[in-house]
Amino acid sequence: MSEIIEVKAGIEAENEKYAAEVRKLLRHHQTRLINLMASPGAGKTSLLEQTIDGLKGAYRIAVLEADVDADVDARRIEAHGAKAVQVHTGGSCHMDASMTLQALQMLNLDDYDLVFLENVGNLVCPAEFDTGADLKVMILSVPEGDDKPLKYPLMFKVTDCILVNKIDTDEIFDFDLQKLEKNVASLNENARIIPISAFTGSGVENWIVYLREKLMAWNYSCH
Repeated sequence: MSEIIEVKAGIEAENEKYAAEVRKLLRHHQTRLINLMASPGAGKTSLLEQTIDGLKGAYRIAVLEADVDADVDARRIEAHGAKAVQVHTGGSCHMDASMTLQALQMLNLDDYDLVFLENVGNLVCPAEFDTGADLKVMILSVPEGDDKPLKYPLMFKVTDCILVNKIDTDEIFDFDLQKLEKNVASLNENARIIPISAFTGSGVENWIVYLREKLMAWNYSCH
């Protein structure tokens, strides 16, 4: 009988080891990490630009820009006054905890209160790997449809907050927000859903308020 090797279990165990190291590093420096996930073109970088502007002066922010190649997004982030670390994943469709740890070690974390990880554009692989982040946020753009939770359930199960971007186009794409909320609730009743438009700015303040509340709660729990 052939020997069976449980490769996936081994990969998950190795990743969890590094995720624990990420959490330990973040706790030591009292820095918070937010894993931002979405499909390509959903509006991750546009949202980050507005988020940085909304938190500017109150929090010191850095962004880990994960991409298969190129540094276009990193340059956009730095134009808004945040530190950007470009992470080329070498063809990998996601960031794992080991990659995240390496990227964080490129920063002097004492200089930052908050780090965003702009994960590789993908609704499958990023959901499978714990990066050690304090908060998992995903962007679903209206053109992708209100049925995405049914097609990519794991992403919606693991996320803490869902930003529904391009909400200003909901009538054009026949997008039903209530149907989305129902589909999400069937998988994750605790997920917060916030409709926004990174283009018009509508709803972005609600996201900023949510984020500020999380940061204040985290800071309180540290004392």
